[in-house]
Amino acid sequence: MFPLKDTEMGASTFFASALPHDVCGSNGLPLTPNSIKILGRFQILKTMTHPRLCQYVDITRGKHERLVVAAEHCERSLEDLLRERKPVSSSRILCIAYEVLQGLQYMNKHGMVHRALSPCNILLNRKGHVKLAKFGLYHMTAQGVDVDFPIGYPSYLAPEVIAQGIVKPSDHTQCEKPLPSGPKSDLWSLGIILFELCMGRKLFQSLEIAERLKFIIMLGCVDDIVTVLAEEHGCLDIIKDLPENTIDLLKKCLTFQPSKRPTPEELLHDSLFSEVSLAYPPFHKPAGLFSSSPRCANLTLPEDISQLCKVDEDSDYLAERSIEEVYYLWCLAGGDLEKELVNKEIIRSKPPVCTLPNFLLEDGESFGQGRDRSSLLDDTTVTLSLCQLRNRLKDVGGEAFYPLLEDDQSTLPHSNSSNELSAAASLPLIIRERDTEYQLNRIVLFDRLLKAYPYKKNQIWKEARVDIPPLLRGITWAALLGVEGAIQAKYDAIDKDTPIPTDRQIEVDIPRCHQYDELLSSPEGHAKFRRVLKAWVVSHPDLVYWQGLDSLCAPFLYLNFNNEALAYACMSAFIPKYLYNFFLKDNSHVIQEYLTVFSQMIAFHDPELSNHLNDIGFIPDLYAIPWFLTMFTHVFPLHKIFHLWDTLLLGNSSFPFCIGVAILQQLRDRLLANGFNECILLFSDLPEIDIERCVRESINLFRWTPKSATYRQYAQPPRQAGDSNGTRSSMSCFSADYQEAPRSDLSRDSIKLDDLKAEVSPRISAEDLIDLCELTGPSHSKTPVKKTKPSKPKLLVVDIRNSEDFNRGHISGSINVPFASAFTAEGDLIQCPATATLQSFKGRVVVIVGNAVKNTAAFAAHLVKNKYPRVCILDGGINKIKPTGLLTVPSPQI
Repeated sequence: MFPLKDTEMGASTFFASALPHDVCGSNGLPLTPNSIKILGRFQILKTMTHPRLCQYVDITRGKHERLVVAAEHCERSLEDLLRERKPVSSSRILCIAYEVLQGLQYMNKHGMVHRALSPCNILLNRKGHVKLAKFGLYHMTAQGVDVDFPIGYPSYLAPEVIAQGIVKPSDHTQCEKPLPSGPKSDLWSLGIILFELCMGRKLFQSLEIAERLKFIIMLGCVDDIVTVLAEEHGCLDIIKDLPENTIDLLKKCLTFQPSKRPTPEELLHDSLFSEVSLAYPPFHKPAGLFSSSPRCANLTLPEDISQLCKVDEDSDYLAERSIEEVYYLWCLAGGDLEKELVNKEIIRSKPPVCTLPNFLLEDGESFGQGRDRSSLLDDTTVTLSLCQLRNRLKDVGGEAFYPLLEDDQSTLPHSNSSNELSAAASLPLIIRERDTEYQLNRIVLFDRLLKAYPYKKNQIWKEARVDIPPLLRGITWAALLGVEGAIQAKYDAIDKDTPIPTDRQIEVDIPRCHQYDELLSSPEGHAKFRRVLKAWVVSHPDLVYWQGLDSLCAPFLYLNFNNEALAYACMSAFIPKYLYNFFLKDNSHVIQEYLTVFSQMIAFHDPELSNHLNDIGFIPDLYAIPWFLTMFTHVFPLHKIFHLWDTLLLGNSSFPFCIGVAILQQLRDRLLANGFNECILLFSDLPEIDIERCVRESINLFRWTPKSATYRQYAQPPRQAGDSNGTRSSMSCFSADYQEAPRSDLSRDSIKLDDLKAEVSPRISAEDLIDLCELTGPSHSKTPVKKTKPSKPKLLVVDIRNSEDFNRGHISGSINVPFASAFTAEGDLIQCPATATLQSFKGRVVVIVGNAVKNTAAFAAHLVKNKYPRVCILDGGINKIKPTGLLTVPSPQI
């Protein structure tokens, strides 16, 4: 993206063709509206960045198939030069031609042609350089098929285009398309425009359109088209005075036969421009964040380095930002594309009576309206005013646009708005995302951090814990997932064309995946879905396609719509981290273990709810499989998934358990009041979930969960130290990904799935217990002993062995509640001093320790029945602690 300093932003509008409502496609589904098709094709235009092209920014859909396009704009154009009615100098003609050819060449390399080239669409920026406007109209409308007006201006269309005429599909269900115009057709249009500039006035002004077209077709019988045009318009003297190179340029452009006419690229390298080209350095598109090319390969510094540090009080810092950022902030500051066009009377509302169809009375008198001119193209572009945005940012200091990335900034001066920003950071996320000033600071900061990725990876994690600016969410997610390297080359190397057995299922799933979204429901979106999903299936031969993979792909594709390689890379990094082996051909053991651990998490955090759900037989198998198989993308719309995954990506593979429990707790009252059938109905149409509350509660649950409580033997194995793709926990405090740490003698042991299912409460490892207990004394383990503040103990250890064993050695600070005498026959806890201590710790983590696993599991189950939260079992029992030397013996009584 180029800065906005030499141009402005503009908006234009047109209508797509309306489709009949009673026609369906070959798949039996309603036809995709043409406006949706155009919206999907438009997206690639946003990646077309070149100094000679006006940058496309956004497109929005309105009522009745109206589309509004926002793009870079300049007030002046070649039309203004023609209005001066003065011939343009030959040197200027060559410069204009060279710059237009640069833009056309870049378009042609990307498989596009302009087709609508005219003086009004060749703009001039503040420095007088050419910018081609509306160059994407022909592409986004499928060569004019999806609109009711022709693309191009009759005076400037090439003869071969005129001879073809306007071709429209006769059947909306078919994919009939006219023969597309080639790059050479733009060269004819350029020749006519250059001829007009040489002459100082427009051609064909006095002729009707039919006469113009007839005259152009007749030029095929002429050898010297330039001379004939000059004679026809009475400017032969002007043409004779032109330099030879200019005449040669016009003749090459105005070659009647397309086969003899050069392409823009061929003409650009012609000897005509040997001197002109020296003034134009070659354009190098900056290397992307994920590529094999150095990002600073084409970096140039001024001869006087001090110019970089020069401070100008009148500097327009906003104009230095990319047009994409400025437009995003403009929208946050109240900008509305349709409103701007209404204010300029480009969009006019009509009373309903004026929209009645035309009808005839018996005497032949007609009433109603004639042809609706809205189906025609109004190519007026309205300049978007930035006054409201600049007024909103008037208190933002220059340092906000150039933040320092070092940690120690306490001594640096701050702008007047720094206090307001600090206050804004504590507001709800949805308000922060709509705050113009706050988003400006976040966008600028993340932009600089991401450009320093992976060097600033840790700081990206730190800032992402606050929030992620929506404008940079896609690339930030990629950084959080540890995506690196030349992803495009890897993606291109995957065979996405050869048919495979999964193709049929993918074709069935895509039209049902988040189709409420205009982008993903477009044919372009479907094609991208198909390629990314197929690339994943082909590149992971040990895994298979399961229904739900399309939903998992949707957030990445939406955020990286113009970068399929990045969407694929993010998806490929996400699945091993959170869904390791979920897509095996036989994944039953993985799913069952996952659901069992989730069931234990419900009992750990909300025993009352767990007891009720177990009593009515409403087990996680009935509702939670779509949650975890798609990481909630099948459950929530995309806008909620974005906020949920902003936090999910900062956690580890155990964080989804906490999200699931948080969802259940939002529905807690309704679940506790209902039986099995009502719960089934409740989850068949899940009620509205407050996603911000869900995220907030998930983080709290995550912090209270001992890291080994979510251990799964089928989870992703630990990565080697220094692996850039290794997972990490940014929520710190209590929980971390257990699989990250190297295994030791104090780690959790794997157990059979049936044994795991038999236990209500989760197990924790001995190293977790050592870390979290208030222990002193030597440690013979490799795990460092951490001391916690005695005023706020994190947990209570309950030793259920008999008193004799307890007195021979126990964990410091633990209490002894012998299993044999702890509960009544009805399962109630017997009151005694030790159980009173246990009750006083209700709400904190309670670890049950004993000799026999069967007894500790039964004791924990009794506590859960008595609604004790955060109950867990020490894996391996007291025998795991004995080798550490941390057991204490009470002093003898004197």
